[in-house]
This record gives sequence, C-alpha cells and structure tokens, in this order.
Amino acid sequence: MYFAIEGVIGVGKTTLARLLQPQFEADLVLEVFEENPFLSNFYTDRARYAFQTQIFFLLSRYHQQRRNIGERLGQAKNLISDYTFEKDSLFARINLTGDELDMYFKVQEALAEKIIPADLVVYLRASTDTLMKRIALRDRPYERQMEREYIDLLNRVYDDFYISSPQVSHVLTIETDELNIIERPDDLAFIRNRIREELRLAPYQPVLPIE
Repeated sequence: MYFAIEGVIGVGKTTLARLLQPQFEADLVLEVFEENPFLSNFYTDRARYAFQTQIFFLLSRYHQQRRNIGERLGQAKNLISDYTFEKDSLFARINLTGDELDMYFKVQEALAEKIIPADLVVYLRASTDTLMKRIALRDRPYERQMEREYIDLLNRVYDDFYISSPQVSHVLTIETDELNIIERPDDLAFIRNRIREELRLAPYQPVLPIE
C-alpha cells in the first residue's frame, strides 16, 4: 500500500506523514527541497529564476521517486510520501509561460511514464488565510518573502487539479482549516480513519452520509 499526501505550501503534509507513519507501520518518503540552489532567489525574483527552479525540482523529484518509491515498495509493507511527482507541474503552470512551459511539459511527460502512481492521494485543503498563518508560524527563511497573491493562486490551481477537474484517479480531500493534528488526537484519528476507509484497510469506521 502506497499513499501520498498533497496540498499547498504550509498545509501540513510532512507533519501528517510523520504522525501517520507509526500508525500504518509504514516507511516514509519525504521530499527533499532545501537543496535546490535556486529556491531562495526564486522567492525574491520569480520571473528570473522560475525555469531553473522548476527544472531542478522536476529532475530532483524524478530521481527521488525512482530511487525511493520503486525500490522501497518491494521491501516495505506500506509506504507514505509527503509529495507526488505531479505536484511540480502545478507550480510550472503558474511560474512558466511560452516556450519555457512547453519545454518543461515535454520533459515532464517523458519522465512521468516511469513513475509509480500512489494508490491514494490525500489532498489537504486549507483557505489561503490559514496557509499564510501556518507559513508564518514555521518561519522558514526562504518563505518570508512569499506573497499572499502567489499562495492564493497556487491554492486555486491545486483545487482545479484535484477537485474541479481531477487529473488523479483516487483522491481523498480533507478540509484542514478547523483541524489541529498536533494538539488534538481526535483530528489525527479522523484523518487516519478516512484514509483506511478509502484504502479498505480494516479496521475503520465508515463515514455516514450527511442528510
């Protein structure tokens, strides 16, 4: 069983993945992004550094997925990742234009053929206001220049990809504005139960339809 957790910057993907790891007795695959040498410059001048940043991320995520997902699925019973290969294309859609965007998708399409898809994508949603608060609380130096307009646009692109015009076959959407998985164990249990239900992993409590 392999599921991935997705969502906009600051929504809590890595935190959730770490908390769920022992509960699913899973191996953990975390995205490596600090090593991107263009990232800090990108946040100060997106137009100038967008293509370099996107291509670096694309190739980095490809190698991470091929190395970690492919090899470890054969060894581990369960696997949890805090990102998907497809996520980079969402950033490319708002950061690149013209020939650069065309070139990006040609490379992305060729690489995607060799990527193992997740059995389930857990899409964590949050309002833009909530995302900005969470980004401010974790206070990563290269995120301090992040503009609300950029996060809001990214939020809408994610919604379109996973909800409005879903391009992934199996998606579980979780609204996180009112959840606090760190301080409230019931919130974490709720998400865990929904994932188990989607994957048909007993035991789980079926969610009753709301009249």
